[in-house]
Amino acid sequence: MNNDISLKAVAYGEVLWDVFEDKKKIGGAPLNVALRMKTLGCEVAMISCVGNDEDGKAILNHVKQLGLQTDAIMQSETFPTGLVKVTLDERGSATYEINYPSAWDKIVLNNQAETLVMNADVLIYGTLVCRDKVSRDSLEDLLQMNIYKVFDVNLRKPHYTYEVLERLMLSADFIKFNDEEILEIAKALQSPFESLEENIHFIAELTHTKAICVTRGKHGALLFWKGQLYENEGYPVKVADTVGAGDSFLASLVTYLLTDNDPQTSIDFACAVGALVAESAGANPEISFSRIENMIGKK
Repeated sequence: MNNDISLKAVAYGEVLWDVFEDKKKIGGAPLNVALRMKTLGCEVAMISCVGNDEDGKAILNHVKQLGLQTDAIMQSETFPTGLVKVTLDERGSATYEINYPSAWDKIVLNNQAETLVMNADVLIYGTLVCRDKVSRDSLEDLLQMNIYKVFDVNLRKPHYTYEVLERLMLSADFIKFNDEEILEIAKALQSPFESLEENIHFIAELTHTKAICVTRGKHGALLFWKGQLYENEGYPVKVADTVGAGDSFLASLVTYLLTDNDPQTSIDFACAVGALVAESAGANPEISFSRIENMIGKK
């Protein structure tokens, strides 16, 4: 593995509190991706908005302590810091109730945000932040810039439309879905196919995207990269909860692919990280390289 990481990343989107039955934790898919990339050695900044309230101040302090750049996390005097009620079923799978409007729905770019993206190697963005026109318009401005763009499809009903999804896919260099998401979107876009592999090729051709990844829960993931398909069948773990597992998977995959690791090594590494996160409670558990390598070595 090439562990010499030299990558500048910017994550755009929601930062919020995940509120569980007995606790609350800082989260939001783009922030989870950013935090994992930071632990892997990337230089990472976050573009978002929190409320000028205690929840917002706590997020800013926490993110700074973890080493993310926060110059482009704005503070709103009008809208509160985001809250999401998380409910876990008996298998640890999560469902979400997402407050609206929240501060992250109203991201207005400042000079620091635009400069960060201009000087970065990769921009990571998702679906949920586009539910409000203010944050969606700001993202579309950033997507005009000449930077490698990673679209993390993260469908949360009723917070998306297929029209917006198609625009976001057309802007991307790399798209990550889970298996249910790609089948739903491909069907909405009139795909005649049923298999994951056929629909990966369908989306790639439709959107002119050269890199697509589909996660399959405990069954690992498929990666379409430079015309070739790579697969990992997953690593068996006892799931504590699934919150953040896909985010850490994406962070690991993008970091490894964009620092010249080969695709099979990259997807194996990413699946191991995702499995270890699912095995732990919360979205951002500490995971050592030795644990990751031990997991990979079990195959």
